Amino acid sequence: MAKYSDIKGFTVQTVSSDPVASAVAGGSWASGGNLPQALYENAGAGATQNATLNFGGQGNPPGPAHPHTAITLSYNGTSWSAVNSLNQSRRFLYGAGTSTSALAFGGYTVPPSGPGTQAYVESWNGVSWTEVTALGTKRRDNQGIGTSNSNAMAAAGYDGTTVSANVESWNGSSWSEKGEINTLRYRTAATGSNTAGIIAGGEVPSTAASALVESWNGSAWSEISDLGTARQAFSGAGTYTDALVMGGTTGPSSVANTEYYNGASWSEQADLANARYINYGASGDTVAQAMVFGGEGRSNSTEEWSQPTVFSKQLEGQLFFNSTADAFKETITDFAGAAWSSGGNTNHQDTERGGGAGASYNAAIIFGGGTPPTPIIATSEQYNGTSWTEVAALTAGRNNIKGSTNSPYTAALAFGGQSPGSGTSGTNLNESWNGSSWTETTELNTAAKSHGGSGTSDDALKISGQSSPGSALANVEKWNGASWTEIAEVNSARLEIMATGGSTSAIAVCGSFIGGTPPNAALGNVESWNGSSWTETTEVNQVRKNQHGVAGGNSADALAYGGNISPPGSGNTAKTEKWNGSSWTEIADLSTARACIAAAGTSSSGLAARGTTPSATNATEHFIVNLANKTITTS
Repeated sequence: MAKYSDIKGFTVQTVSSDPVASAVAGGSWASGGNLPQALYENAGAGATQNATLNFGGQGNPPGPAHPHTAITLSYNGTSWSAVNSLNQSRRFLYGAGTSTSALAFGGYTVPPSGPGTQAYVESWNGVSWTEVTALGTKRRDNQGIGTSNSNAMAAAGYDGTTVSANVESWNGSSWSEKGEINTLRYRTAATGSNTAGIIAGGEVPSTAASALVESWNGSAWSEISDLGTARQAFSGAGTYTDALVMGGTTGPSSVANTEYYNGASWSEQADLANARYINYGASGDTVAQAMVFGGEGRSNSTEEWSQPTVFSKQLEGQLFFNSTADAFKETITDFAGAAWSSGGNTNHQDTERGGGAGASYNAAIIFGGGTPPTPIIATSEQYNGTSWTEVAALTAGRNNIKGSTNSPYTAALAFGGQSPGSGTSGTNLNESWNGSSWTETTELNTAAKSHGGSGTSDDALKISGQSSPGSALANVEKWNGASWTEIAEVNSARLEIMATGGSTSAIAVCGSFIGGTPPNAALGNVESWNGSSWTETTEVNQVRKNQHGVAGGNSADALAYGGNISPPGSGNTAKTEKWNGSSWTEIADLSTARACIAAAGTSSSGLAARGTTPSATNATEHFIVNLANKTITTS
């Protein structure tokens, strides 16, 4: 009998566990040594799992006899042992640093020690605690940020009366006020240092648990990608670009959820064995060394995060047999399991109908926009996956503009559009972006607005659109890096169109035509370009116009999302459809239905920014498709 490897040229590997995307994705929580007593509202500090401190908190049973404790415990990787206690017993306190260089600050006490929220600060030198300069603002109910007793930050918290946005930084001898966080809250998780940290979630006054996350760069706070699960009273470990958060409460109940932040987005990981909240007892300067101990309801358990140092990495298209699951599997790009997530807001809200370019959701540029009576603008903003930064503006403000969507964000084109000087007609302006500035270059042959744009900065297409009110174009122009040349026209003249792909392999999707009943209705038409001619192909499931999309650089790989639905006045859609070269499949919807979006990226790493809901918005959403191991079934 012939061997499979002789026929196919390879064998199917047998493995006991599936390959994973990263070491973190292969991680899990394991039990460590129990605390000698149940604690919650406690604090922690430590760089590694075999050198960690726990201090303060509320013991068991709670109540007048045990309102708070000064206990300090040291962990050696196996068991906890008592060391010199805090000078001031307290709970709801902050902790930061290592097992030999820690800081305990703030907290809550009751008579005779207090009463109430405190500004106490104590420094640990590996042997004993010494009282040092107090906080400028009393606070409690947050986790501390910092890597030693000379490097810490107290961000936000509760002062006993109100929730504060105040932030203080410690330099080893004194506290100084820094930039306030953007959103008032307390009971957050936190990690990092006093020059590079994050705070996540928390309780916003008079509202439920929050999913908001803010990043600190040493001078200012910026909102970054939200948590997948809104929560409060929980803990974090790691750095500001490589972090875990775990546990907490959603309000009604405590949770065991763990989420990982890779510097751009959050993803669910293995749950804690025990759901817990007010679990400020946590440590780990790196994700690989994360720990959590104590927490409500008065737990004495310790859990340690473990992840493989050597693992089988996912590669698209790999086949394998999982002997544990007794299943043949394939690693695929999991479009069906993908979803949109919130990103950082753009700096300009009252803008729409702008253009965009970029190779991924976290390396993009958007430009122009505005719909009367909103002024037409020339503004450009650059995105790093977390926040938008205003960069050099277009030489001329324009809306209804498009660009070379598939360009890197450091080399793009912005062509056509409607400028203040062109009235309601299109313009033939063309500008080139070099990563720092825009320069006017060879103009389009035919002025256009509301057109489609695809390709790169030296190999692009301008497709259809409108030159003046009352008409639609079938005209298509190709850019070779120096000039535009008219090529074969599309079969259906249209405007308010989406186009994506490359200059030799592209698609033109939907749009609208002039006239008809009702007038200016959306189209479902899709046309495919093979480098020499356009061919009508399968229509989208949701007829729309003023939608946008991105692609992998060819006519067989595209994403279409958002847009206005027909008849006119019927509103917007949040629908997202994936094109595989022959058919459209509906996948995850945008969080918010909107049209006139600025788009960038690829079909597996896309971006939707600004747009109209119908009012203008500055919201950003990411579409990130991960690899997944899927069981191969036969019928």
